[in-house]
Order: sequence, then C-alpha cells, then structure tokens
Amino acid sequence: MPRTRSSLVHQAGYALRHPHKIVPHLRRLTRDTWLRLRTRDHVAYYRAVMKSDAARSPEGAVGSHSHKRWLALGRMQFDYLREHGLKPEFRMLEIGCGNLRAGRLFIDYLDHGNYYGIDISPDILIAAQDTIVEHGLHDKLPHLTPVRDLRFAFLPDAHFDVVHAHSVFSHSPPEVIEECFAHVGRVMRAGGWFDFTFDRTVGKEHQVLREDFYYRTETLVAMADRHGLDAVFMDDWERLPHKQSKIRVTRRMSASQP
Repeated sequence: MPRTRSSLVHQAGYALRHPHKIVPHLRRLTRDTWLRLRTRDHVAYYRAVMKSDAARSPEGAVGSHSHKRWLALGRMQFDYLREHGLKPEFRMLEIGCGNLRAGRLFIDYLDHGNYYGIDISPDILIAAQDTIVEHGLHDKLPHLTPVRDLRFAFLPDAHFDVVHAHSVFSHSPPEVIEECFAHVGRVMRAGGWFDFTFDRTVGKEHQVLREDFYYRTETLVAMADRHGLDAVFMDDWERLPHKQSKIRVTRRMSASQP
C-alpha cells in the first residue's frame, strides 16, 4: 500500500534523500503551527499563510519557484482551457486567482469585463493589481474581489460559462470543497463547466501541515454528486508537466430543464 506523505516513515525517508530540505521544512512547520494557533478556521489560517508567502514572493506564494515556471504554468492552464472550449465571449470566474499567473492570459483573451477573479488573500490580490499594470490590461476591466468563503453570495445566478480553480483544492480540507460544490452550481450557466485541479492519491487520503491535501478521485466525484454535479476525470491533463490532476464538473440537468 502506498505510504502517505504525512507518515513518519515517508518523512524520514524523504529527509534522508533530501537533507538540504530539512531546515526549510522545520521553518515551515514552526510558522504553520504558530499561525494555526492564532486563527479560528482553515480559511483564516491559509489567508495568514498566503500573507507570509506573498511578503517574500508573490510568484512563490502561488507555487512557482521561478518566473520561468510562473509563466509556463500560467500558459499551460490557459492553453488547456482554450483547447477545451473557452471562448472570448464567455464569462469566467477564477477561484483562487492569485497574482494572475494564468489570469493575465484569460483577461487578455476574454471580452471586456468578462473575467472575475476571487481570492481569500488580499495580499495576493494587491500583487494581481501589479500584474494588470505590468501587462497593460487596464482596459479589459477585470473584476478582482477578496472573499472569506466559497459561497459566492455576492455573485448573480447562472452568470458564468466557466469556473476555474487551479491548485485551490490541493490546499483545502473537505468542508471547504463541500462548501464550494454546494454553491458553485448556482452561479454557473446551463452548459457551463467548472474545472479544478487537486493532489491525487490512490492510497489513504491525508494532509501535510494542513497546507497540502491529497484526495482520491472517487471521493471528489462522490462529493460533487451529492450537490447535483456531474464530475469527469480529465485524462489528457495527466500528460502535461504538472503534478496535480484535473476534474471537470457540470450541472446535472433536471427533468424540468430544457
């Protein structure tokens, strides 16, 4: 049976193979423990993590350890969605938009005012504003909004053709994902879709430092099903140079819908 990354056996073996990572891991463990003690729930905790990470490097805070990698990951996300149905006239909601690693490309591609980016971190949204300035995207009037949950209460019904969340559920416990699934169908138009990535495991589901969460595909598919959503594993994403997996969710049509 595959070992989980949170097991002592895995951690000891990893430390032996990568001794240079021991001190950074201990620093992260100390910081994360302190932040958990000072925050009331996971969203508040991870907002504090992002504040700390963004102060050092906005690109590093969204998981890119070099500018070249930041550019490549943004391009990968954009190309995939464009090849899988994204059109300029579509309205798009990006959950966890960060500093617009992919968002800058979506903003440029989509029609005026059609990009909506939300994030739990005000600090990373300030960095997103810098990205808009740097890439001359002012005239596209992107919408950037800080949020405290994934209920989307301030957004209208049936408004978005595409919802996108890259590397969000990989940092989310089950209750946050459940909350998203419970409400995302309301803001999606009929025929729209919701693409999200996640850290996939075939063994025991687990988390590391309450920052990184690993799920089985069938767990997320069943979770979506409970909220009237159909979920499909995107096999072709697996061929791309990225460690996470991807699922596409659509609203289930009821008998009363055309």
